[in-house]
Amino acid sequence: MAKINIGESFSMAMGSLWSNKLRTFLTLLGIVIGVLTIITVVSVIQGLNNYVYTKMSFYGANDFSVSKISMIGGTLKDFKEQLKRKDITLDLMYLLREKCTTCELIGASAGTTRTAKFGSQEVKNVEVRGVTYLDHMIGSVIELERGRHVQKEDEDHSRDICVIGADIAEKLFPYLDPLGRRLKVGNANFLIIGLGKKQGKVLGFSQDNYIRLPITTFDKIYGSRRSYNINIHTAGLEEMAAAQEEVRTILRSARKLTFNKPDDFSFRTSDTFIQFYKTATSGIYFAMIGIAAIALLVGGIVVMNIMLVSVTERTKEIGIRMAIGARRKDILYQFLIESSTISGVGGLVGIVLGFLLAKIITAATSMPSRVEPFSVLMAIVMSTSLGLFFGIYPANKAAKLNPVEALRSEQ
Repeated sequence: MAKINIGESFSMAMGSLWSNKLRTFLTLLGIVIGVLTIITVVSVIQGLNNYVYTKMSFYGANDFSVSKISMIGGTLKDFKEQLKRKDITLDLMYLLREKCTTCELIGASAGTTRTAKFGSQEVKNVEVRGVTYLDHMIGSVIELERGRHVQKEDEDHSRDICVIGADIAEKLFPYLDPLGRRLKVGNANFLIIGLGKKQGKVLGFSQDNYIRLPITTFDKIYGSRRSYNINIHTAGLEEMAAAQEEVRTILRSARKLTFNKPDDFSFRTSDTFIQFYKTATSGIYFAMIGIAAIALLVGGIVVMNIMLVSVTERTKEIGIRMAIGARRKDILYQFLIESSTISGVGGLVGIVLGFLLAKIITAATSMPSRVEPFSVLMAIVMSTSLGLFFGIYPANKAAKLNPVEALRSEQ
């Protein structure tokens, strides 16, 4: 039959791939690596974004905190300047409790890292945080499995009590009930009054490796010459904006800042953490996408070279087809379909391997991944389009062959 239909061209392309396995592997390698990288990166990005927007918000929608140092933006010079700011003290928290009318709950916290021990067992690098009796209700709410939270009486009397996370309970008390037992943190001993619910990991870091103390107890043991975070809960989003302005006014007045001086404190909200995440990871994402683009470009060039070799090898076949009635556009379509088929197969292989690699990364690091159908469709379209683009020159060269000279070819 003179004319070449799509099904026949596809069948010929697959036959060519199968008959030259090593060449096929080398041809597809660049496209496979490119698509694999894109699928893996996009899957991890989508999984992380979904995780960040749903679980990584350290503050509720109506909550914010005041801290000494900004979390995002600025240069190293800006950071050094922020270190020179006055500390955020507990006196400022008490002042805000007294004067802020739009703030519903106000708490404070400060942290350090210590080793926790019970008997012969120990856990290193435990987050030890001093908190006010209201703090567990603000921002990242700590829910308890059993026991109770720090109460006002504990704070007022600087009691040596603590609430522990699930990691501490599992590692130090695998066969015992931790409630009512004494835990050694550094050189101090604390009575365990509460056991936090397991929260799991965020980006591979455990959220259950903590010990909570009354803030006055924390200051008594670890010192009060530090800067605190003041954590604030409001009734809603509109109230939060008003509360921030009111807090700003109160703090500027208390710290005697004139109108022409900038704030010497920073606000943190859920959006702050999300923006920090985007800033920290955007460079990595763009670099990985750039590497994938280079791999795809190299893969496209290899496909073009292989198709040129294929045209040379099949010159006589092309001449025969033209001699029995095949038109130039039939030859053109045949080679374009073959080049796009080769790239499409490479894209499919890359998608499968990318999906598997994303799942392996998730299993190994606990970094979430999420493969969207749209990204798979885009990968297929992109790889097929790449084959079409880089197949134009070889296909056009095949279509322009002189039938007589092609029939004389000894290839």
